[in-house]
Amino acid sequence: YLQDNELSTDKVRLNQYRPLDDWKRLHANKSVGAGWRYTFGAFAVLGETVLPGRVFGNDHFNPYTNTIHLYSNVPALAFHEAGHSKDYAQRYRKGTYAASYSLPFVPLYQEAIATNDAMSYVMSTRDLQSQQEAYEILYPAYGTYVGNSISGVVPSGYFVGLIGGHIAGQWKSRELAASHDAERQVFLHTRQSSASV
Repeated sequence: YLQDNELSTDKVRLNQYRPLDDWKRLHANKSVGAGWRYTFGAFAVLGETVLPGRVFGNDHFNPYTNTIHLYSNVPALAFHEAGHSKDYAQRYRKGTYAASYSLPFVPLYQEAIATNDAMSYVMSTRDLQSQQEAYEILYPAYGTYVGNSISGVVPSGYFVGLIGGHIAGQWKSRELAASHDAERQVFLHTRQSSASV
């Protein structure tokens, strides 16, 4: 994914805890303004240092260090985090864009971009199992962001979003499987018809 999208400056940490390297990457990442790096960026790296992902999980992309942190073995989640990296790479004011994530409802926009890009990439593989897994993982994950956004208005909003995401993901996964089966039946029928002629 990174090679296909020419994201050569990204660092991918697979189940690694390297806080000193992350602090160095924060300092070296001149694509983000110093004001953003040494405030929001320092806070983000401090969080990664104090709450290591190897213990607490939490796949994520840190735009201030340009680092993708992966602790799960789910390809769709890796593509999603790389989708954040691709999104940030295309932004002119990367620090402002990264900091805007802390504003209400902005995460919905940024998460939708990463999710849609990951889904597009997985769909291009034509591997049914990977496509179904992506729907079943990424839709509920996006549902949690929707839930967080509405939790001030809707009681138990987080769970409403999560359950809605699961329902949508399962529905899309089953729809994809049914479509795949229909295509397969047409292919087999066409093959049998041409063999009998």
